[in-house]
Amino acid sequence: MDERLAEPPLPPEAVPHLRFLKVLVAVLAGTMSLGMVAIVALLWLRLPPVAEVPQLPEAIALPEGARPAAVTFARDWTVVVTETGEVLLYDRGGALRQQVTPRP
Repeated sequence: MDERLAEPPLPPEAVPHLRFLKVLVAVLAGTMSLGMVAIVALLWLRLPPVAEVPQLPEAIALPEGARPAAVTFARDWTVVVTETGEVLLYDRGGALRQQVTPRP
C-alpha cells in the first residue's frame, strides 16, 4: 500500500475515547431501533381495524340491474347511490320513496 495514503497511527491516549464513542454509537442505534419497534407496536395496537361495508337491509329491493356503490343510513331513511350515480331514497319499511337520476 502507498505510504502516502496510509493513515497515521493513533496516539495511545485517543484509543479509550474511540472505544467510548463506539459504545455511544451502538447504544444510540439500539435505542432508535427499540423506539421504532415501540412506535410500530403502538400503531398496530391502537389503530382500529378496517370497517366492513354495511349490508343493505333485506327489506330494500334495488331496481333491476342496479348495484349499490354507497349506502347511507339516516334516522328515518336509507339512501343508496348506485354505480351509475342514481340516488335511491328508501323509508324505514324498505319502500322506495324517491329516485334521482343525475343529469349528464
